[in-house]
Amino acid sequence: MNYVKKIYLAVIFLFLYAPIGVLIAQSFNASRYRGHWTGVTLDWYTKLFNDDKIVNALTNTLTIGILSAGIATILGLITCVAMKELSRKWRATFLSVTNIPILNADIVTGISLMLLFMGLGLRLGYASILLAHIVFNVPYVILCVMPQLMALDKSFYEAALDLGASPFKAFKDVVLPELRPSIFAGFLLAFTMSADDFIITHFTKGAGVDTLTTAIYAELKIGIHPEMYALSTLVFFFVLIFVMLFAINRRKLKHADDVF
Repeated sequence: MNYVKKIYLAVIFLFLYAPIGVLIAQSFNASRYRGHWTGVTLDWYTKLFNDDKIVNALTNTLTIGILSAGIATILGLITCVAMKELSRKWRATFLSVTNIPILNADIVTGISLMLLFMGLGLRLGYASILLAHIVFNVPYVILCVMPQLMALDKSFYEAALDLGASPFKAFKDVVLPELRPSIFAGFLLAFTMSADDFIITHFTKGAGVDTLTTAIYAELKIGIHPEMYALSTLVFFFVLIFVMLFAINRRKLKHADDVF
């Protein structure tokens, strides 16, 4: 019976990751044509980084991802602290409201933000993408931080106040270190969601501004070039690294909870 389970899991993993394996292999194929293997080469990676359009898209993806994740993490943390002081009924209501952007269809969010920015007279471009990513990242940060904040023992914070610490210092020295794993998890999740987003970015970007996802889509419309295989491979490993960091952080967080 155990062998059947292992075979079943192997088939599932093969089904999920075989296409990615083919993509990675094609990124090293010297031939420009799919299905025709002529040897191993790194030329497509070299040409990829010599393409100014792709390099600019990569730069936009990284800067927007880091900035939006950082700002969303700060806003999400402040929101969690504020909601903790509410009654259980109002806290549940606000948590339900903050979960709506997660459950809402991306195309609805993208069109709504596009119409909002245009109505406010904001020119679509780098700033509009950044604002849009902050908006849809805040709920993910709240989702990571709020459970741990609710689980904290309030007596430690109150003891710091009794010892003469100001509310800000007590929060910074007592509460914030305990929330560090969940804050880091929220930042990683927000960055991953930002780097992976296409639909909302597509509706809120302006002409001449692209992230990796929109740049890949634009290239696919005129034909698949081997450089896109190389780019997709790098994106896959980039996201994989962040997923591993997220998993390691969750393991540390779980270990800390088990200790206490």
